[in-house]
Amino acid sequence: MFRLFARSLSATILALGLVAAAWALTLEEAAERVARQHDAQVVSAHTIERDGRRIHVIRILTRDGVVRTIRVPADRR
Repeated sequence: MFRLFARSLSATILALGLVAAAWALTLEEAAERVARQHDAQVVSAHTIERDGRRIHVIRILTRDGVVRTIRVPADRR
């Protein structure tokens, strides 16, 4: 009985992990979205962790020649 419960629990945890990964926004997706939304060129992009949460930091060059930094949460909440 315990083995069946343990297998079921393991499968549930694995499934939840896959769902959480599916909700994560990749750095590439975030950079493309920011470039499109701001009609700008991506200068650099990297991911940081702050307070246990992942944040994509994207630097863009606007058509006006201004460099801006946009921060995008890596989760899609």
